[in-house]
Amino acid sequence: MKLILFFVCFFVTGALSACTNILVTKGASSDASVTITYTADSAGFYSRLEIFPAADFPDDAVIDIPAAKERPAGKIKQISKTYQVLGVVWDDAGPGGFWTRQGCINEHQVAIAETTFGGREELVNPQGLVNYSMMMTLALQRAKTAREAVDVMIQLAEKYGYNDEGESISVADKEEAWVFEIVGTGKNGKGAIWVARKVPDGEISVHANQARIGEIPDTKNPDECIFSDNIKTFAVEKGWYNPDSGKTFRFDEVYDEITPKSKRVCASRVWSVLRRAAPSQNFSPDYHRGVADAEPYPWSVKPDKKLSTADITALMRDHFEGTELDMTQGIDAGEYGLPRRWRPLYWKVEGDDKEYSWERPISTQQTGFSIVTQSRSSLPDRIGGVLWYGVDDNYLSCYFPLYCGITEVPPSFAGGSIRQFSWDNAWWVFNLLANYANVKYARISPEIIAVQKELESKFFALQKPVEQTAAELMRSDPKLAQQYLTDYSVMQAELVAARWKKLAESVFTKYNDGYIRSDDGKYPKEGDPYPEGWLRRVLKEKPEQFKLPQVTEQVK
Repeated sequence: MKLILFFVCFFVTGALSACTNILVTKGASSDASVTITYTADSAGFYSRLEIFPAADFPDDAVIDIPAAKERPAGKIKQISKTYQVLGVVWDDAGPGGFWTRQGCINEHQVAIAETTFGGREELVNPQGLVNYSMMMTLALQRAKTAREAVDVMIQLAEKYGYNDEGESISVADKEEAWVFEIVGTGKNGKGAIWVARKVPDGEISVHANQARIGEIPDTKNPDECIFSDNIKTFAVEKGWYNPDSGKTFRFDEVYDEITPKSKRVCASRVWSVLRRAAPSQNFSPDYHRGVADAEPYPWSVKPDKKLSTADITALMRDHFEGTELDMTQGIDAGEYGLPRRWRPLYWKVEGDDKEYSWERPISTQQTGFSIVTQSRSSLPDRIGGVLWYGVDDNYLSCYFPLYCGITEVPPSFAGGSIRQFSWDNAWWVFNLLANYANVKYARISPEIIAVQKELESKFFALQKPVEQTAAELMRSDPKLAQQYLTDYSVMQAELVAARWKKLAESVFTKYNDGYIRSDDGKYPKEGDPYPEGWLRRVLKEKPEQFKLPQVTEQVK
């Protein structure tokens, strides 16, 4: 018997390489959660929430992988029992009609996320059978712990071949958090090159489209750091590392080829999380600004205070505010302090041979969805595992809780398509409102954030009593407890969707044609004036164009 699951290698060079993960360990959390975050940043990423149910399979069950480009069709052995996974399905991946799925959290509170670092192009193996989203999803279907999930991904890559770009994958369970980094071995190569490292308890780590695991110990430690047998020998064979040079072997430098250009848009996000979570350590911007011989940022740090889920969502909503890089300030922010920079990220101007780059923050307009997970040993799995989910730009989004054992997903976040706008699909409503806010960001965004804070504050406040009720139900009727959490999760998500439609209608009505309508429904005689600082910049560039003639009043 065959189990047919279709996965597609989804290469969009430069588009997928745009995600940020934060890992918060149990000892660094204010409620003993292990947390990971993820921003799925790529233009046109339309995600639909979906449950991949637990299932039992016969001994001969396989997963059929269809042929694609240079990759021949293949089969992956299915296991006898898979766990339930809550995740997303990407919109139609092309004319073949296949879909990509990506798991986020399973019924045992194992959570997973990724950022693409790319690495050396020649290491991509188009003949391999597994890509990163497949590894992540299958790991969640097969693992009860983060360490087991890492082992599953290693086994898949080494047995069937890894065909994707370099990936950093975050994995969390109720006790610990790991980062697993992997690259291929080139066309027609075998297996993969990989390393996995645990984040020390009491500390946080962050990675953002750059390999973050640096120095590799001489010997493996299954509880702290493991790596492939070929991690150094492969680099030596390729001439990328000389063991006689006296230079320390670093996975990130050898397999990611980190450059000042990549530091600017990747390490800057790492720096911004660290400087906000541990301001007492005064992290220098020198490394991400490309200053020669500047030290890389540490693998992990102890935050100045233990972080709540609300604190972590705040870290996700970062535009370098309060620093010299603050994207809400300066001429590049326009007249209304817009922290958005339209692509391309890198650019030149005619007559200037230099290349420039916009700042690249954690919060960005092309986010498809983002998550903040909680895994807690103090609660039963169905209650302890929570996926806080939001769509579009996380600065103007709203996170709502989805418990890991729910049996249904909210309809407003489960349907629709990137090809057709619909008021019934929350992804489109969030996108429409956020794009409208970009027109007058300093005016409109506070109104969106006010509703965001109102709803999220309510969800955080309700979390403890909801979970206490679920725990009481779990003791007497586990199925009723599961239904209770399902109903609560779906209801809160649909509340968010309905409130956002109402908010969009309100904003469209209030901010129209450059005016701001008053509460009584009237438009002012004058429009909304430009900020004075911006007007001064206009006058500096064009000092005469807008000047009116001076009229001397005649004395009668």
